[in-house]
Amino acid sequence: MTTANEKLSQISVRTVSSNNSCPSSGRASVANSRLSEIAVVTTTKPARIERPVKLQPGVKLLGKDKIDRAPATIEPTTNTTRLAKPNWIRAKFPGGKAVRDIKSKLRESNLHTVCEEANCPNLGECFGHGTATFMIMGAVCTRRCTFCAVGHGRPNILDKDEPRNLAQTVANMGLRHVVITSVDRDDLRDGGAQHFVDCIDAIRIASPDTSIEILTPDFRGREELALDILLKSPPDIFNHNLETTERLYFEARPGSDYQVSLNLLKNFKAACPDVPTKSGIMVGLGETDDEVIQVLKDMREHNIEMLTIGQYLQPSNYHLPVKRYVSPDQFKQYEIEGMAMGFHHVASGPLIRSSYFADETAKKVMKNKYSNK
Repeated sequence: MTTANEKLSQISVRTVSSNNSCPSSGRASVANSRLSEIAVVTTTKPARIERPVKLQPGVKLLGKDKIDRAPATIEPTTNTTRLAKPNWIRAKFPGGKAVRDIKSKLRESNLHTVCEEANCPNLGECFGHGTATFMIMGAVCTRRCTFCAVGHGRPNILDKDEPRNLAQTVANMGLRHVVITSVDRDDLRDGGAQHFVDCIDAIRIASPDTSIEILTPDFRGREELALDILLKSPPDIFNHNLETTERLYFEARPGSDYQVSLNLLKNFKAACPDVPTKSGIMVGLGETDDEVIQVLKDMREHNIEMLTIGQYLQPSNYHLPVKRYVSPDQFKQYEIEGMAMGFHHVASGPLIRSSYFADETAKKVMKNKYSNK
């Protein structure tokens, strides 16, 4: 006698057999094959997408973490792609007692310098002479410039004691000239303009014989408000760096605008004709010599009087690579052409930075300013 289970088994076998003999078996086989392929694809884990590091208040992103947040795609530099440094790129070792003493004073006063934050090649030389460029409003920048070593992130609230601490440090160091710069503070309504003024006022009280140069951000989106505030206590020299040529702005200065920077300098000069205006650029980012000369022409058309030109040096393997090392002879040619255009002062050389020997430059410019009155 056939059991129920045996009958079910026979039905199952016949069903499978009849399916195999079905006239549409070719189509079924193809369909099954495609389903199999789909199954293989859908069971494979998708590649993991790396997301930029989340910003935390007061935490600065450096190197890869910072550059990953920039809009331009930059391939990391390798030993194969890196240009060898020529023998004229040599800086003094940033050590010694004088350097340690200044760093100790800065930490005691809770102050920052762009010399340290931006890995300036002249730190040892400048600190050794007792000079420094102070960076106010913290060490976390809201911008993501791909040439700059300063950390990016979400800044802390302003330190209300910073103007007083800065002024006291300037007085204690006996500085004849001080340069004050800052990170970009797009989180502030005035871009930090009032904090600049507070620092200027405090220094003039604590050290009235010290000349003051400020190196400001572009205050983009709030330029008019920022200028109105700065005009309350103008510095002795107003500096804002264009940094590079107009063509390279998207790649090198995301969030900034070439014309906005030029207009900031022009409008300040129009409001304060007696205050010298200053700007600087780097070379080696991929610009041509013709583009450099065009930047100089644009500066003069916007009444910029002082100029610095230096060699770009890559802060990390993830930043923009150095595309060329400009020779000292070419730097000299920039200087010659700049002076011919009418700049009052041009500092052009491989290791020149915006505030390099700014005290000596300021003394010459201020002397010429008053002698021409």
